[in-house]
Amino acid sequence: MTPNRRGKHKIFIGMSPGVGKTYKMLEEGHRLLSEGVDVVIGLLETHNREETANKAIGLELIPRQQVPWQGITLPEMDTKAILARQPQLVLVDELAHTNVPGSEREKRYQDVEVILAAGIDVYSTVNIQHIESLNDTVAKITGVIVRERIPDRILEAADEIIVVDVTPETLQERLKDGKIYAPDKIDQSLNNFFQRHHLIALRELALREIADNIDAEGIEEESPQNNFYNVQERVLVCVSTYPNSLQLLRRGARICTYMHGQLYVLFVEDPDRFLTKSETLHIENCQRLCQDFKGEFIRVREYNIAKAITQTAQKHRITQIVMGESQKSRWQMLLKGSLTQTILRQLKNVDIHIISTSDRP
Repeated sequence: MTPNRRGKHKIFIGMSPGVGKTYKMLEEGHRLLSEGVDVVIGLLETHNREETANKAIGLELIPRQQVPWQGITLPEMDTKAILARQPQLVLVDELAHTNVPGSEREKRYQDVEVILAAGIDVYSTVNIQHIESLNDTVAKITGVIVRERIPDRILEAADEIIVVDVTPETLQERLKDGKIYAPDKIDQSLNNFFQRHHLIALRELALREIADNIDAEGIEEESPQNNFYNVQERVLVCVSTYPNSLQLLRRGARICTYMHGQLYVLFVEDPDRFLTKSETLHIENCQRLCQDFKGEFIRVREYNIAKAITQTAQKHRITQIVMGESQKSRWQMLLKGSLTQTILRQLKNVDIHIISTSDRP
């Protein structure tokens, strides 16, 4: 039976582990339970934090399912049991978690989407470093490459986002007091991820992300037909077979988000060259990431790259172009000319962003 409505999704987001996202979510669960709402815990990760574990007391917990994998069984959220239980609200920790191989769905956020589609409200938690388009920014700030990520669309589709915020100093004190990690991990954490300048930058990211979401909602409410904003920014990201294209695409998506624009991603394919298996897989990854950012992926077979870019830009009325720095040597650019200069000569009133990228995907 199809539910009359889709469940509402409220996300508790923070700058790092230990800010109190799970505690706040449980606190909200208790408040609603006292008001007569049928609340259950679908998945809780206490990480041996006593305060968090105590806060869960009194809330019904749906037992985890046991998923067999390589001769052992590992626990995962039991989505089927949640759907069978049909609560009004389910609390789900660590939205970006990757499920055990062999699970019905790959990611926990996909399980949450199924629960929402069944008309059940969900409260969930996530850290800012797990947002897909912020992946490269977080890596530059902290030196940590975050493997578990959620698409930006999950955040954009949320009905409410709550920033659970503490100062970097408070967070470091919690860490020293053993309230975040075990004692043997404290010094290592303070010297790495939990350095003060890292926390300041991550905190700013979290607060800015939510401000951007609020601004975007305000634009839609005030001007649903886009009448007030006469020109919508249209951002074209030019990708290639180079591994850094994924990093470039995320950066372009961020630019697009800041400008409340439409995203387009272009891959220009040489008609005389067949892609290798790894190159084909890479381009497919670019296309999937583009779809996650709600962009349009364009694939063109053309010998002349500059021509393909300018024609695509003209056709889609592009206002911003995002490109990686040239792979040519300075001598080659002197002899054959710069791709950027060629495009600038042919396109008027279009801004071009040349992004310096690493080889890291």
